[in-house]
Amino acid sequence: MKIDERYLKGIVRAALDEDIGKGDVTSRYVIPEKSSADAVIIAKSDGVLCGIGVAEEVFKHLDKGIIFRKKAEDGKRMKKGQILAEVSGKTRALLAGERTALNFLQRLSGIATKTSLFSRKIRGCGVSLLDTRKTTPGLRLLEKYAVKCGGGKNHRMGLFDGILIKDNHIAVAGLRNAIKNAKKSGMKVEAETKNLGEVRTALDAGADIIMLDNMDIEDIKKAVRLVGKRALVEVSGGVNMGNIEKIAKLGVDWISVGGLTHSAEALDISMEIVGHSG
Repeated sequence: MKIDERYLKGIVRAALDEDIGKGDVTSRYVIPEKSSADAVIIAKSDGVLCGIGVAEEVFKHLDKGIIFRKKAEDGKRMKKGQILAEVSGKTRALLAGERTALNFLQRLSGIATKTSLFSRKIRGCGVSLLDTRKTTPGLRLLEKYAVKCGGGKNHRMGLFDGILIKDNHIAVAGLRNAIKNAKKSGMKVEAETKNLGEVRTALDAGADIIMLDNMDIEDIKKAVRLVGKRALVEVSGGVNMGNIEKIAKLGVDWISVGGLTHSAEALDISMEIVGHSG
């Protein structure tokens, strides 16, 4: 998954505008204008790296003369104390970009790391680990990129690229009618179900993918047997590190976990000045 360059530049610009505003007043008074420095970005914890290219874009946006040397790549495991990048240039620019670059790195690496932990739990089970639309507004493409770096896969990117009939659609249109009408689109139709009766209805109406929402283990087993191979089966809701392996072994096709993006803990990553002049 490649991040669109225009999108990336826009996100970085907005983040820097938010942080810098009219200027970094501390550095203006404390750091000589002609000062230059060398810095390193260091992992302070183990995990999966994501966002190193975003960090580079932050510094390049502030000063195209900054030299950014990647020492690690997105999607690769990093160890505590590992140098992830070397950055050289005007000191004021380095300090102005520090927090924004680290915010991106810490957030995205946290998502990639959490995804990796879930993914390793179900390795070899033949099940795809999916994300959801529960992302930070404006950062969806980056956060879904982080999921892929961690070994997961992307569900639909938004409302525009996949049909998923959920509870509020059903409350208004009815499950059977919603599926029948959605099939006219020519797209694959996924329907959310909360019990075995709804699974039967979704099957009869021709759903291509059936989501089992917050069902317990016994009902998931029954639903998988009921569906057979007539549709793909996705499990969503209530999935955690303690039960995902058990769910993956029940014969389901997909497991989606909103917590990959909405509850990932940021990793500890820092930037340190290691030399300066002027």
